[in-house]
Amino acid sequence: MRVLVIGSGIGGAATAWHLAARGAEVVVADAARPGTATEAGAGIVSPWTSRWEDALYPLAAAAGRYYREFTAELADSSFEVVGGMIVSADDAELAEAQERLASRAADAPEIGEVRRLDPAQARELFPALAPGLGAVHLAGAGRVDGHLLRRALLSAAERRGAKFVEGEVAFRADGTVVSPDGPLEADSVVVAAGAWSRELLAPLGIDLPVTPHRGQISHFDLPDTDTDTAAWPVVLPRTSHYLLAFGGGRVVAGATREAESGFDYRVTVAGQREVLENALTVAPGLADATLTETRVGFRPGTPDGLPILGLLRPGLAVSTGFGAGGLTNAPFAGKLVAAMALGEDPGFDLSPFAPDRF
Repeated sequence: MRVLVIGSGIGGAATAWHLAARGAEVVVADAARPGTATEAGAGIVSPWTSRWEDALYPLAAAAGRYYREFTAELADSSFEVVGGMIVSADDAELAEAQERLASRAADAPEIGEVRRLDPAQARELFPALAPGLGAVHLAGAGRVDGHLLRRALLSAAERRGAKFVEGEVAFRADGTVVSPDGPLEADSVVVAAGAWSRELLAPLGIDLPVTPHRGQISHFDLPDTDTDTAAWPVVLPRTSHYLLAFGGGRVVAGATREAESGFDYRVTVAGQREVLENALTVAPGLADATLTETRVGFRPGTPDGLPILGLLRPGLAVSTGFGAGGLTNAPFAGKLVAAMALGEDPGFDLSPFAPDRF
């Protein structure tokens, strides 16, 4: 079976990898665009710490569990379990977080050990933290570099026979897909074009409510770091911002969530200030770090905050709308959507994410 995957971000890359593993003839088509969310992103794989109580949590929990399985098959996936800390100066907030993790641990042993840390203990693990912040630590949280994970998936898919078409592709009204080199024939098509999925599907008369949400994420280099930053846990304040560290003294702080940005590919003064203020409030020890770069990525957002996964019509599937959870959820979703593209039951209830819910 020949399957065309349009889009090579984390959603498309994961879907292509799964399809190739199943023996499908896979073609991945994409154009280089500024602002692809996967290339900009540094992901925290810790769905259990979220406040999601809706349909997204079962998918995210399954995706978190799946990470250890699928990354074991990839070279240089960049995924590492380093532990995570929910940090706060409010004991009541920490107690609530600890209770939530405890309630989820029975069904998610991947959470690992959960324990309270006083401020001194928290700073031992992440020395840049503010002195007054206590933490709830969970051993099972992980981190991943979006660029490296995408490259690992696409390289593995290519080794399994996947082919790549570079350049803009488009649908004609009759459903034909055309590239700069001519039509692309396929038995099944998967649209995984992230924030660009809506405009791609418009010629088919399909209005998929996916819009770009700009995220600005900053990278710092710490001078003369004695501690091995590769071992620092991810840090989750009680906001949408976060901190995570890689080796060599690199710390990443993010990210803004700008739902009205359109495809405005800029680092803005307000966005940079938001990232820096949140980072330094939680970790004032970063004040002397070098600001090496700020990346911009357009996350695909939906009106209800849930991804869009499933069939639009026979032979046409979609995998998009992951918002800020793409690096966590898209690899598992790619497995499910690949099964649907092959005409199979995905074995997971995707009805909350069906495209026709809109």
